[in-house]
Amino acid sequence: MLAMVLPLVIIPILLVGGITGYIANYHAYLGITQTSKDDLEHMTSFTIDLLQAHHQQFQVYKKDKERIFRQEMAALATLSYNLVEAQYRQFAAGRTDRNSALQEARNALKKVNVGDTGYIYAMTGDGTLKVHIAREGENVYDEKDESGRYFIREMCQKARASKPGEVLYIIYPWRNATLGDQKARNKIVAYRYLREWDWIIAAGGYLDETYDNASFERSSFELLKEKIKQKKVGETGYIFCMDSKGTFTVHPTGEGKNFIHASSEEGKKFIREMCEKKSGWIRYSWRNRGEPQPRMKIVRYDYFAPWDWIIAVGSYEDEFYSEANKIKWRIVAWMGLLTVIVGCISTGLVFLAARVFTGPINRMLETIRQVKRGRLDVRVEINSDDELGELGSAFNRMTAIIQRNREMEATLAQQGKMASLGVLSSGVAHEINNPLGVILGYAAYLEGKMSEDDPGYKYIHEIKRESKRCKKIVQDLLNYARTPKPVLAETDLNALLVQIADFAANHTDMHDVKVVMDLDKGLPAVMLDGDQMRQVAINLILNAGAAMGRGGLLKISTSLEDEYAVIRFCDNGSGVAQENIEKIFEPFFTTKEKGTGLGLAITRQIVEQHHGRISIESEPGIGTTITVQLPLQSEEF
Repeated sequence: MLAMVLPLVIIPILLVGGITGYIANYHAYLGITQTSKDDLEHMTSFTIDLLQAHHQQFQVYKKDKERIFRQEMAALATLSYNLVEAQYRQFAAGRTDRNSALQEARNALKKVNVGDTGYIYAMTGDGTLKVHIAREGENVYDEKDESGRYFIREMCQKARASKPGEVLYIIYPWRNATLGDQKARNKIVAYRYLREWDWIIAAGGYLDETYDNASFERSSFELLKEKIKQKKVGETGYIFCMDSKGTFTVHPTGEGKNFIHASSEEGKKFIREMCEKKSGWIRYSWRNRGEPQPRMKIVRYDYFAPWDWIIAVGSYEDEFYSEANKIKWRIVAWMGLLTVIVGCISTGLVFLAARVFTGPINRMLETIRQVKRGRLDVRVEINSDDELGELGSAFNRMTAIIQRNREMEATLAQQGKMASLGVLSSGVAHEINNPLGVILGYAAYLEGKMSEDDPGYKYIHEIKRESKRCKKIVQDLLNYARTPKPVLAETDLNALLVQIADFAANHTDMHDVKVVMDLDKGLPAVMLDGDQMRQVAINLILNAGAAMGRGGLLKISTSLEDEYAVIRFCDNGSGVAQENIEKIFEPFFTTKEKGTGLGLAITRQIVEQHHGRISIESEPGIGTTITVQLPLQSEEF
């Protein structure tokens, strides 16, 4: 019976085992080949997605920088316009002759800096340069940019047709041979028109100089390349990138070299073929140094148009089939083992086989169902190196890629929300700042009226501290806020100064400072914007308080001089060095560690918008006197 049963059991097992082993091995090769190709495909797509994300991120960054640069150019053009207009008013008022006023205007414009290579220039409506760093006096009306456009003509025509106060822009390609430019760079110019002198005042700079984080972009790009290089394909495969001319841009060893003429062992120009077709699959034989014979390599490559790059992912075919070869020898070993012990444990083997083969499949199906329901964090448990293990590994990689792509989408969406929030914050910042100042002032006032034992003292102290923090946040949002057009009304200047001095006395910088008021009671009402003049006075008072220590004395006086209401702020503080006197009203110039340099610049802008004048006299160690002159009657503009 045993002799009859064993052959009936063993022979079918051997036949079935042999056939099954052959079929399993064959399909394993096919499955592994397809899976490996899918891996190469996915790796190629992932690399392109990575490059695309990097490209889009810095495109957004550059557009944002360009927008800010346009605003800066507009601010500089307006500042320069105001400088020239101030000289014109000096001439129109008869306080200077035309030639002196023109020369002062030229000198003022030449002192304004615009980035590394930008500058301020002025020309008449017929294209004659009145202010220029190199070509002053030339007529450039027929000047062409690198594209052949008569951009000076266009500027002159648009300027003469512009509305009062309008800021115009033009962008054109320009190659400055003096700077060593090898190719044209886009230049942006903001300009305004002063009709009284027929002057076009322009501020220009190169767009690529606005991307002041070029080192950051380079380092990010290097990190991106390192990330690509670190991605391994199989045991020795890797990702490499090259341009359409065959120069490797990302490669473990050949980066920066051109391999357009590289040939495989059979003479196939595989790099040239990849550059010509740009997308597809390619197989070729390749032998690395130290290898006795060449091996077949398969590469999936695709085209990344924004950078004119070809992204390639390759690996050796024999590395694909190493797992399949392991499976084949395992099948042979198991068949031998089964032949020896099949007679006594055949029933157990059937049960064991059911558990071995159906258990992983059921677990994989359950995992697939969870992924289908949106659980991208679950993974197939890999307990073997057979085809199911390979399939599970491929599924896990696919799920990881999907999860990573979703996370990238969420990140981009969050960045978009943050950009929108930034725009919204800049819009509401003006409305928040003034109430915060009032809250802070009265909180300080109440704090000074209470003793530390008062139950409400700590709450007032908290209000003051948190208001200061909010005010600092709001102030950071208002770095480049434009001063609005003044709304003029008859105002009692003396009463306004008394109110401002009382309010400013509660500021921490003024606690050790004595304020003396010497106001001209005969001073008539002045046409001015009360809110803006309040900002001027507070800026000057707090600046004086910050410059004085304990025992400081600030004298605020008013007088009437030649149809001008004159306000003087005299302090006995540390004073201003003579070399900084001319710079003190320039935007972004400050001697404070935490100052923005905009306070006095905005103060001068407000005074000049009221057709007034502001000047400073200072001696280090003795004190400073700032004089503000306001016309009693001012025209609306």
